[in-house]
Amino acid sequence: MTDAGAPPPEDQGGFDLGGVPDAAKPYRVLARKYRPSNFDDLIGQEAMVRTVSNAFETGRIPQAWILTGVRGVGKTTTARILARALNYELPDGSVKGPTIAMPKLGVHCQAIMESRHMDVLEMDAASHTGVDDVRQINDSVRYAPASARYKVYIIDEVHMLTTEAFNALLKTLEEPPAHVKFIFATTEPHKIPVTILSRCQRFDFQRPSIEQLSEVLTRVSATEQISIDAPAISMISRSPLSVRRR
Repeated sequence: MTDAGAPPPEDQGGFDLGGVPDAAKPYRVLARKYRPSNFDDLIGQEAMVRTVSNAFETGRIPQAWILTGVRGVGKTTTARILARALNYELPDGSVKGPTIAMPKLGVHCQAIMESRHMDVLEMDAASHTGVDDVRQINDSVRYAPASARYKVYIIDEVHMLTTEAFNALLKTLEEPPAHVKFIFATTEPHKIPVTILSRCQRFDFQRPSIEQLSEVLTRVSATEQISIDAPAISMISRSPLSVRRR
C-alpha cells in the first residue's frame, strides 16, 4: 500500500498523463486531417482570396457573402475560414482588424474551425427552413458579440429556405447592424430571390483542375508515406471531374 497522493511504483500500471500512444490514437479521415484552415490552403479560389484581401485592406467589407458551387467544392470550409479571418485576433493585440494573413492560431480560431464559437453561428437551412428559424436570427442580431469582433451567421443550403423565411431575412439584410456578417452557401443559387442575391457579394466556386488535384494528392501521399505512382494519382484526380454537374 502506498501513501495517498504518492506516485505508483514504476512497475505498476496507472494513468498515462503524457498522452495517448500513436498506436492507440483513433484514425482520422484524411479529408478532415488536410481540410484547409486558412486562405493559403484553399485550392483554385485565388480570385476570391484577392477580392476578400482588398476588401479587408480598404475597410469596405460586405455585409453578406454568398458562396455557390457543386457539393464538396469547399463552400462551408471557406465560410469558416472567412469567419476566422473576420475575427482574427492575437493575445498580444497586435492584429487590429480582419486579415487574410493568419500564420498561427488566434484567440478565436480553434473554436470557429470546430463550429463551437458562440459568436459564429451555423445553420443548415435544409433542416431549418421555416420563418421561425430566421426570426430567431433576426432577434439575436440586435445583441453585440460576446467576445469576437463580429457576429457571423453561416447559413448552409440557403436556397432551401421558404419564401416567408427569405422575406424575414431580407428585413435584416436591408438594415444590418455593423457588428453582423452573413455568409450563405448554396448549390442552387437560381432558387434564391434576386432581392437576397443583390445584397450579397457572390463567389462562384469552381472545381480544382486536374493538375491542382494531382499536386495536392502527391503532397499528401508523401506526408503520409503512402507509395503511389503518377498514373494512379492522375486517375484519382480525374475521377471527380468526370461526374456530371447538376
